[in-house]
Amino acid sequence: MSMFERYLSLWVALCIVVGIGLGHAVPGVFQAIGGLEAARVNLPVAVLIWLMIIPMLLKIDFAALGHVGRYWRGIGVTLFINWAVKPFSMALLGWLFIGWLFRPYLPETQIESYIAGLIILAAAPCTAMVFVWSNLTKGEPHFTLSQVALNDAIMIVAFAPIVALLLGLSAITVPWDTLILSVVLYIVIPVIISQMLRRAMLSDGSTVRLDALLARVQPLSLIALLTTLVLLFGFQGEQIIEQPGIIVLLAVPILIQVYFNSGLAYLLNRWSGEEHCVAGPSALIGASNFFELAVAAAISLFGFNSGAALATVVGVLIEVPVMLSVVWIVNRSKDWYERAPAVSRNAAATRKA
Repeated sequence: MSMFERYLSLWVALCIVVGIGLGHAVPGVFQAIGGLEAARVNLPVAVLIWLMIIPMLLKIDFAALGHVGRYWRGIGVTLFINWAVKPFSMALLGWLFIGWLFRPYLPETQIESYIAGLIILAAAPCTAMVFVWSNLTKGEPHFTLSQVALNDAIMIVAFAPIVALLLGLSAITVPWDTLILSVVLYIVIPVIISQMLRRAMLSDGSTVRLDALLARVQPLSLIALLTTLVLLFGFQGEQIIEQPGIIVLLAVPILIQVYFNSGLAYLLNRWSGEEHCVAGPSALIGASNFFELAVAAAISLFGFNSGAALATVVGVLIEVPVMLSVVWIVNRSKDWYERAPAVSRNAAATRKA
């Protein structure tokens, strides 16, 4: 790892401070940037996400996607966590902490709205940022791409019913334009750009030009990540300063949910014998959130200044630091993970095959 990557947590902490400070000092600038959107998808953030994930997508050989079936255990674990565990565990944690334990310390009129925001946040699995987390854990890129694509397809039909069920509503207005545009911006366009570049770099039959390009663009991924962090914290700088206590209380169930779901996914992959390069991104996909959709859905349902909108924004605010901590745990525990008998057996069987 470069010095920049080694001290990434420090740079993240500095970006949080800078973002909040700038959001408080020059709110007009961030309001102007925040206004550059289509279907509630912020376009500058979309460009930064391109810079984050295109370097990782350049490494993917789509011709090898046909072999991703070998990771069926990891795919099964991730789907189970994302759709059978995560939304329901968050609903339980929301009702426990916000609806009961923290109730005396929160505005009574917003209690149900806060819980609704947490549920909406958990019901939207992460898409674009997963490529960043997977890259930091040396995750299998074909598995990551396949899992994200599968989650996107399921989300189109499952997001609304799950949220409606957990909120006790008969129907929910899903911002379909936001969902579709986000998938196009964060998945389809970067995949097309990266594969066009990859084909051009490999046109001479050698990987020399591709390797040189990757060496140049790889730092852009982390720089874009930190810039995105400054923007996201800057957008909410005023609100964070005005309501720090509420934000801390809302963060508690989100933090527990992230560590619970990522830990459960990691352990299930280890128990099933899946490779570490799959278990890492599987755990990260199972814990992170599609915050663009969550924020848009909360605003659409409950309003911009609602408790639901604030709860989804808290998820955005702690997303990067907490996911970096999960990345650290996954990387540090690799030797322990690979000592599992099931992992060793399957690794030996794969080598023989």
